[in-house]
Amino acid sequence: MKRTRILGTGRYLPERVVTNDEMAKLMPTSDEWIQQRSGIKQRRFVAPGQGPAEIGTYAAQAALDAAGLKPSDLDFIICATQTPEHQFPGTACFLQKRLDAPGIGALDIRDQCTGFLYGLSVADAFIRLGVYRRILLVGTEVNSTGMDLSDRSRHLSVLFGDGAGAVVLGESESPDCGILSVHLHADGRFAEELWVPAPGSVYQPRITHQMLDEGLHYARMNGKAVFKEAVTNMVSAIKEVLAQNAMTIDDITFFIPHQANMRINEAVGQMIGIAPDKVDHSIQRYGNCAAASVPIALDERVRAGQFKPGDRILFSTFAAGFTWGSAVLKW
Repeated sequence: MKRTRILGTGRYLPERVVTNDEMAKLMPTSDEWIQQRSGIKQRRFVAPGQGPAEIGTYAAQAALDAAGLKPSDLDFIICATQTPEHQFPGTACFLQKRLDAPGIGALDIRDQCTGFLYGLSVADAFIRLGVYRRILLVGTEVNSTGMDLSDRSRHLSVLFGDGAGAVVLGESESPDCGILSVHLHADGRFAEELWVPAPGSVYQPRITHQMLDEGLHYARMNGKAVFKEAVTNMVSAIKEVLAQNAMTIDDITFFIPHQANMRINEAVGQMIGIAPDKVDHSIQRYGNCAAASVPIALDERVRAGQFKPGDRILFSTFAAGFTWGSAVLKW
């Protein structure tokens, strides 16, 4: 069976850098408090009017350029986001319009911070089976326009940033390199531990003034539950992907976890026994960019020339839902 490899990577980070001190001017917090609890030093916010489709297009074009391809060379588009352009249609369609690549399939993935790995799994299956030859996978997020800047959400709003990352995927010329395996999981029993309650089609009407007054249109999180389940399940998923590919952690060249909290990444790294200098901590510069975090970090490393043929890159993510997953890629 065919194997899938990355043909090109790209990212886009908005120009506006927002430091912790600037966040402290917007809500009751401090640089020390944010860094101690999350490791974040700064994040990026979009300019007024920018949405996930626009910044996703910039990342997508960078990935296409790296692959030496044009939008017309694509067979399929997958867009992972927890901050959609509109309720419908899907953000992938808006992104497709901007790329001027009409006619091909455009799919939205709504698995929040695990969306990139879910999208990677879908793309991998399509390419392995020969359904499509070249697939664009984009993770893109605009979190800044949906933040609650009041005291009730200061522990959550300081975590997020805006950004987009993309990969172009295609058939590997060698059966020995590319995506080795992707492993996906979810547990809906925890769905209300990290969620945005409103608006929702379960309500009639879907949004009310009372909901707005109560801040139900902002994210809510049980931090202790998220931390515990994230560490436990990411470690479990990593053990699963290593076992599937007859590897140990010593076989891994570099580990790119989802950038939700530096303390989570450090705890996971310690539990799997990987050297600290092999773990990505781009959260310090960009905050939590949800589905865009992993492809942003990957593109940074690729463009820095960090990976060479044969290197094994480990991914693991955790997200609202709860959803989580892991993957190993042989460069």
